[in-house]
Amino acid sequence: MNQYFSLLKSERGSGTVVTTALVIVALLLAGATLAWVAAVHAAMNAAAAADLAALAGADSARGLRPGDPCEVARSLAQMNHASLETCIVEPDGQTVMVSAKVPVSFQALGLELYSATAKARAGAPPLDQAEPGRQVR
Repeated sequence: MNQYFSLLKSERGSGTVVTTALVIVALLLAGATLAWVAAVHAAMNAAAAADLAALAGADSARGLRPGDPCEVARSLAQMNHASLETCIVEPDGQTVMVSAKVPVSFQALGLELYSATAKARAGAPPLDQAEPGRQVR
């Protein structure tokens, strides 16, 4: 009976438990860091795709490029691995507002973890806007 209690009081094997716990904590931290990096990367890609899609759509709306502004914006967003959520040609006919979405997914399981969304607006500058360094009378 004394041998049984002496085995319970022994520290034998405690290093394995502590090492296992430290490895689990390190893996959780690495996973959280990777998820954060993926979300930031998706946000930057969404912003770039929205900016480029809005610029291309505005060029098309102004007649500098052939095609429908929203279709041009959609194709450019797809080339940047994003999907166009909204596309609005403003009443002036030269300004385009778009919203692009980039998903963060786990390929092995087919799960979408997060979707980064960005909005952008592009078009001709207003005619009443003064040039830098020049005063308006």
